[in-house]
Amino acid sequence: MIILAATPIGNLGDASVRLREALEEATVVASEDTRVTQRLLAGLGIANRPRLIALHEHNERQKAAELVELARDTDLLVLSDAGMPTVSDPGFPLVQAAVAAGVDVTAIPGPSAVITALAVAGLPTDRFSFEGFLPRKGGDRSRRLAELAGDRRTLVFFEGPSRLAASLTALAEAFGADRQAAVCRELTKLYEEVRRGGLGELAEWAAAGVRGEICIVVAGAEEQAPDATTALDRVLELAASGTRLKDAASLVAAETGLGKRDLYEAALAARSS
Repeated sequence: MIILAATPIGNLGDASVRLREALEEATVVASEDTRVTQRLLAGLGIANRPRLIALHEHNERQKAAELVELARDTDLLVLSDAGMPTVSDPGFPLVQAAVAAGVDVTAIPGPSAVITALAVAGLPTDRFSFEGFLPRKGGDRSRRLAELAGDRRTLVFFEGPSRLAASLTALAEAFGADRQAAVCRELTKLYEEVRRGGLGELAEWAAAGVRGEICIVVAGAEEQAPDATTALDRVLELAASGTRLKDAASLVAAETGLGKRDLYEAALAARSS
């Protein structure tokens, strides 16, 4: 069996009882950085010293088949440096291979930078999208942000301190400087900070330099009022293609939220003019 275990994102006090038990009992651990895992074992006072296998972005696809076969006979504990494996961290190719091979996969839930940042940002939490890290190249980043500009869900990004100012500037250019956001830094750690404001304001603040592990939470786009002229054009277009005028008005009313009767009467007037 493969066991994905969430580790603390900063504060060791967030290590769950189940994580501690799993570390005490594990015989084999696949981890993003074995040195970090050794520090985790020492920090939690774990006496057990399991076999450690490095599983990181550079070798995980090559290692997946080998580890899946190992997990057929031995419970394999999988750790990332912080948080849940597979979420912007190594582990997904391993899980994918395990599912294909019929090897059981389970998880020990725990700390999540994404959910923690979303909770404290002060932005809507009912619908959100986790977008991971933005592309490094400017053109790729601009295209990604253009795709997301109209998304009405709250958006959560990971970012490194050296790229924070550039990413916030790009977000402000794509979404508007006044779009509300929060930069959540060093969550659960001693110097935890949540900075809230418009994207333009946050970009200016970050230009001076920011340290630590960072999540950016951005408010979704506001709902745009339907354009009556465009809706009328759509009704006339449907009618010209053979749809009954009343049916065309009903279809467009359902799409836009505009009044069916108003659209129908406007279309009649447009036809007779």
